Amino acid sequence: MPSLNQFAYVAGSTNYQFGYNSIPNITITGAPADANLARWSMLHDNAAYRLYCFKGSSRDAIYQFSFNGTSYAFGHNAIPELRLEGFPADVDASSFSMLHDGLDYRLYMRRLGHRQTLYQAAWVQGTNVYRFGHNSIPQIPVLEFPADTDWSRWAMLHDGADYRFYAFKLGSNTQFYQGAFNRANNSYQFGFNSIRELTLVGTPAGSDTGSCGMLHDNGAYRFYFQTR
Repeated sequence: MPSLNQFAYVAGSTNYQFGYNSIPNITITGAPADANLARWSMLHDNAAYRLYCFKGSSRDAIYQFSFNGTSYAFGHNAIPELRLEGFPADVDASSFSMLHDGLDYRLYMRRLGHRQTLYQAAWVQGTNVYRFGHNSIPQIPVLEFPADTDWSRWAMLHDGADYRFYAFKLGSNTQFYQGAFNRANNSYQFGFNSIRELTLVGTPAGSDTGSCGMLHDNGAYRFYFQTR
């Protein structure tokens, strides 16, 4: 079972540093046998740190874990299995990202063949459903990111003020780009209210750099790689 290597942003710098103000490594426990941790995301909802992954090869079922003080435990203080409803037929379910903005739990996937188009859903309170377009702008463009953006490695978070979008620089495991949601044109825009390029420092050997998770917990911006 993979575990999580945790980094945090060093204020006043452009760096996310492994183990900085962080538990360096956190285990994932109780995962069902068909938990697909290759497709995963994380968020903090002002009360709990949460981790999500798809169920097997499903396009519409995700499992939920939360931090119990020791590990990210399946079903702890969480609805164990959630359903995704209403996404367009051309949704790309190979990856997803999630965040909590103080009001809503939000889930994003891209449009197949259009890596710079986000489809947005939100959790329907009192259910186990994330519904496409619920309390959401259904479709959001991601604009002006550099030509060498690696769209296969991306993450999102909300920091109490801004919705933020991150993607790695192609061919790099240390450099990644940042943008934020611009309400003037309803898009995620590279460099908008953002440090344009950020650097990972101290990544441990054995980290799976093929995907990442990010969140903001009201105190720190945090970044995660799984272990191989």
